[in-house]
Amino acid sequence: MANPTFVMADYVVFALMLLLSVAIGIYYAHRGRKRNQKALGYLLANRSMTMIPVAISLSMSFNSSLTMMAVPAEVYQFGTMISWVLVLFVIIAVITSEVFLPTFYRLGISSTYEYLELRFGKVARVCGTVVFIVASIFYCGIVIYGPALAFEAVSGFPLWAAIVSNGLVCTVYTSVGGLEGVIWTDVFQGFVMISGMLAFLIKGNAAVGGVSNAWRIAERGGRIDFVHFESDPRIRNTFWSIVISGIVRWSGMYGVSQSQVQRYLSCKSERQAKLSIYLNVIGLVLLFTMSVMTGVVIYAYYETCDPLQNKCVRRSDQIFPFMMLDLFRDVPGASGLILSAAYAGSLSSVSSGVNAMTTVTMEDIIKPLTKDKITDDGYLRISKVVAIIFGLLCIGMSFLLSTTSELLQAAFSLMGMLMGSLTGFFLLALQFPFANSIGAVSGLITGITSSVWFYLGTKSIHKSNEFIRKLPLRVDGCQNSCAYSSSMHTMNNTLVTTVLNSSVTPLMQSLDLTEYSTTSEPDTEHGDGTGIFMLSYHYISVIGLVICISVGVLTSLATGGWATRQHVDKRLLRPPFDHYLFKSWLPERLRWYLRFCIEWTDNVSDANRSSSHPGVERDEILQNNANYDDIALDDKNDQTSPCVNAVEKLEV
Repeated sequence: MANPTFVMADYVVFALMLLLSVAIGIYYAHRGRKRNQKALGYLLANRSMTMIPVAISLSMSFNSSLTMMAVPAEVYQFGTMISWVLVLFVIIAVITSEVFLPTFYRLGISSTYEYLELRFGKVARVCGTVVFIVASIFYCGIVIYGPALAFEAVSGFPLWAAIVSNGLVCTVYTSVGGLEGVIWTDVFQGFVMISGMLAFLIKGNAAVGGVSNAWRIAERGGRIDFVHFESDPRIRNTFWSIVISGIVRWSGMYGVSQSQVQRYLSCKSERQAKLSIYLNVIGLVLLFTMSVMTGVVIYAYYETCDPLQNKCVRRSDQIFPFMMLDLFRDVPGASGLILSAAYAGSLSSVSSGVNAMTTVTMEDIIKPLTKDKITDDGYLRISKVVAIIFGLLCIGMSFLLSTTSELLQAAFSLMGMLMGSLTGFFLLALQFPFANSIGAVSGLITGITSSVWFYLGTKSIHKSNEFIRKLPLRVDGCQNSCAYSSSMHTMNNTLVTTVLNSSVTPLMQSLDLTEYSTTSEPDTEHGDGTGIFMLSYHYISVIGLVICISVGVLTSLATGGWATRQHVDKRLLRPPFDHYLFKSWLPERLRWYLRFCIEWTDNVSDANRSSSHPGVERDEILQNNANYDDIALDDKNDQTSPCVNAVEKLEV
């Protein structure tokens, strides 16, 4: 099995995709200058976007190199249980559009963490912003590294150079074009990604005898598996671990993460924003299904000769680009198109993250510190500089994360450590009127600390394959070894290896993002089979959420939150059981108890409110909040309420 390589036509197609992405950003930068674009236009596209481009952008931001490379690698090694993620897309769309979106959109805010200040104060806003920025830098580092790894595998291009070029291209068009440029670049990259994946699937299925034959081969190898409903939380992939943890993790990504929220806040109306969320589910299902089928085809193609054991690739995440070259060695330019698809997903996710980090930095940190001291043009210039800085930080993080062994688990672990607690932070604000600043911030810090503690604890556990369920791979059909570890690849990666070994490898060893080996042989070491550290890595987000809410609720009650709950501005709350799906069959008296004995109505007329003067409503709420300190904690306006008597016992 000889190593195939890129040809000139592949480089041309690949370079063309990068140049067009940059060109779109430059076009919208020029267009913005002609329209005398201000900071709002740069960061939120003047709230003028329609549902279709926003829906495509949402889908592309969610999909990245993880979809193109990590999901097929997951299916190749562990089977199709990961397909249950498809159920999550519908659930998360409903949660986002019915719980989070109405509150955020009607307030006319630019940053989701601005909401936290309205609800809990400035400290909560800064805490939320910092957590989001840290999570985004880690995540962007992973999705930059993914396609760079693919490029190294197919071309011999130095890994460090691929990381830098990927990050710089993304930083350039994001910093110059703003959100509007990012969204329309996402649309272009979406078509590139779908085209590349379709080309691979058509050619790959033809090579293995058709879709039905690929499915039969994968089924014979144990890859077709959707029926793990065990309740044992130690098993790596079950229906419950994937769905329960996924609801928590993706609620954070879709419902409160600035990267996604910023897109639907840019829509013309709340209705357009809701439709964009539901419409994007189609794109998510399409792309993820294609990725799962790609994993099935890869296994069918390499059923008897695993490229990893045969030393054709260094990591399982490189099998997809390796097969791509093998399939299209006689079709110049096709491999360039498919690699462009992997890069397109990465560029979209990173540009979303960089743009979102820029927005929250400007809105939550710089503007509050420099109020009335800098002109709007000055803010626009600062925004572009901040975008460049975050782009460079993401490139640096890619080098740090290059020691990870499995991209999909690395991403899920990193998001879970922070997004579970961040979701709990927002749920305390939206669903618990008695939650106060002390309780919410305490819950956030405790939740994140607990998640990190759990994650580090799992590093001391060596699970048996009984729980990991890594499937066997064969090499009996290999004709010869590829001998991947050639002197060329060794020389190409000397720089990045030297940097990592000299300074950051000890750090990354402590943050190793895998719970299993990347070799094809199942891990045979055993933990003791008990204890919280044996839980599947999926549950890391659930732990953060549960602890955040539990600590937040108890601390709020202990610090007088119950007495002040009636004074929380009702526009900042979203009681779940007052949604129209429940109002038709849940009596008002019961719903009154479920909303902790406060009066609340959904002002539907707000749905069509113009966002042209968003500051008015914010100022009203901030003025109301200024009166909180004057509210006596022994306020007993609803002394006769049964709710009060029950909670008073807890406080005592």
